[in-house]
Amino acid sequence: MNKQIHLLISGFVQGVFFRASVAQSARALKLSGFVRNLSNGSVELVAEGQEEALRTIAEWCRRGPPGAQVKDVHEEWGDAEGRFEGFQIR
Repeated sequence: MNKQIHLLISGFVQGVFFRASVAQSARALKLSGFVRNLSNGSVELVAEGQEEALRTIAEWCRRGPPGAQVKDVHEEWGDAEGRFEGFQIR
């Protein structure tokens, strides 16, 4: 059964290729969903797929790409809704 994860990543996470890097990882893990910058300087990620792959992407987000300084990751889990096609950068 597929799951959904919603992450809010805060710290120095914009302007360091966070979205592009996490999108590449999410696509490699065969996840669907999106990642986007928020006006408060944080990054939001919503992804659906296999639970193990979602745990992998959540762990990646705790580190981020080189240059990022992740301060906090707020994580919420739920059942997949099946509303995404592919993984997009918004």
